[in-house]
Amino acid sequence: MPSDTNSLPAPRTGFTLPVFACASAIAALQKLVEGEKTITTVDVHLVNPETTATIPVEQVAALPDGSALAITRSDPGDNLDLTRHTPVWAVVSWGTAASTERIAIMGGDGLGRLVHQDHQPAVYAYARTILRRNLEPLLPPQKTLRVTIILPEGRSLALRTSNAAFGVVDGLSLLGTSGISEPLSAPGQLDAFRQTVRDKAQQFDSLVFCVGENGLDRALKLGIPSEQRVKTGNWMGPLLVEAALSGVQGILLLGYHGKLIKLAGGIFHTHHYVADGRQEILSAIAATQGLPTVEVQRLLAAETIEAGLTQLQQLEQTHHKHWVKPVYQSLVERIDARAIAYIQAHADRTLTVGSAVFDRQREIVAMSDRGATLLQSILVR
Repeated sequence: MPSDTNSLPAPRTGFTLPVFACASAIAALQKLVEGEKTITTVDVHLVNPETTATIPVEQVAALPDGSALAITRSDPGDNLDLTRHTPVWAVVSWGTAASTERIAIMGGDGLGRLVHQDHQPAVYAYARTILRRNLEPLLPPQKTLRVTIILPEGRSLALRTSNAAFGVVDGLSLLGTSGISEPLSAPGQLDAFRQTVRDKAQQFDSLVFCVGENGLDRALKLGIPSEQRVKTGNWMGPLLVEAALSGVQGILLLGYHGKLIKLAGGIFHTHHYVADGRQEILSAIAATQGLPTVEVQRLLAAETIEAGLTQLQQLEQTHHKHWVKPVYQSLVERIDARAIAYIQAHADRTLTVGSAVFDRQREIVAMSDRGATLLQSILVR
């Protein structure tokens, strides 16, 4: 008997990593101020949204040097998130007389560094805001504070992300613009994505599937109308089929090459928990374009797909022979072909699919012939 999908519980939301960093810092500061007080939870004002969350605190301790340590554990809700259950430490200590900031936020082990910003800690605006908004009311008058965020598993977890491609090295970043972690990768969220596709299919013959916030932003800069964009999350395959069944005639796939490359290998759920193979796909395509075996092996061994692109660019400069264009043009044409075949196999429909991929600077590396035609038709409307 078929299950009733309407009876499935809604995906559970969680909180972003900055919230747990803030919760640990609050607990550590409370320990610093109140000494023997037992701390099992703290309330965190999320700022965005304007609400308060109660976060469990795993451990709190006063340290011999006069500082205090607190540990929370990340809970992103029903997201396929690699930070699930990772410990988040905060060590707080009083600032010195020479302190220039009331609250100085430092990066410890496992917190990434921003390569293009003098290796400053990868603590973005929202994380700094939530930390300061929550800690300042707890600070005694005339006191300054030093907060060090430590992610003990951050270095190893970062190797499974695209952080290095976007200039973050040695760990994870405290990224995000909200305290709520929406379950965009959870199975129950797929229905909402499908409904978005159905709604937009009633307005447009062609849609632009944007992979992540980077894709949405790049689409706007290309001149694509905002209402014609669809944020896909990782559900690329089901949403391509939904678009076909809803009568869409053309789809432009726009995203970071480290995500869309998976489609060229027939991987239509792009979350790394499901499947990867990016270096293998790039290496295979490069081999078909005549890249020497030793260089194919180097591509296969590249730590990230961005590093692979950099290797091809360096080869061009060294040997004065084009590699990026033929390899990546073959890649986007293959993405098109695999996407069209996927739709035909699952929906028995035919429509035009084109693709365009960009690098970490959001510069377009390659656009398929179908992609260029679709983009032009969208821009001239």
